Amino acid sequence: MDMERKADIERKTKETEIEIGLSLEGKGTSSISTGDGFLDHMLDLFSRFSGIDVMLKARGDLHVDSHHLVEDAGICLGQALKKAMGDKKGIRRFGFASMPMDETLVNTSLDISGRPFLVFNVTFVKGREGSFDTEDAREFLRALATHSGITLHVNLVYGENLHHVNEAIFKSLGLALREALRIEGSALPSTKGVID
Repeated sequence: MDMERKADIERKTKETEIEIGLSLEGKGTSSISTGDGFLDHMLDLFSRFSGIDVMLKARGDLHVDSHHLVEDAGICLGQALKKAMGDKKGIRRFGFASMPMDETLVNTSLDISGRPFLVFNVTFVKGREGSFDTEDAREFLRALATHSGITLHVNLVYGENLHHVNEAIFKSLGLALREALRIEGSALPSTKGVID
């Protein structure tokens, strides 16, 4: 079992340039610079609540909009998580978190299964200009789930403020992943004998 559980990923396209380094054995420290302040804030929350150290530097075609940057950040974070998890021996595998944020409540459940899937039961919530809309969060999570091999269910129980909804999504994702990545032994947590 590789107790280092670290990864570095680089991705360059005509739309974005992203470098990410992470350590699953971290303390939840981060250095995030994407050019999109709200994305930086959400990734900082993810790092803090997951306990994963995340160093991410990105540039994107923000003169168009933030879509490419958000999606590609999700792709790179997913690839880095998959690489850092290694053989997955000893992990708890499943994670659950219920996150209240003022008037908002989000429940997140995940399975590091090797079978990527996203269920995103979050209704469209209007918010202030400059924030993600719920579509941005969904695209980020879809990319992360697909490239990490995680089954991810995100459910908005209730909420009215877009900022609070997004914060609760990223905090609960971090907490659920922290639980799922916890090392509890040395066996692979699968009756099939493989997680792929």
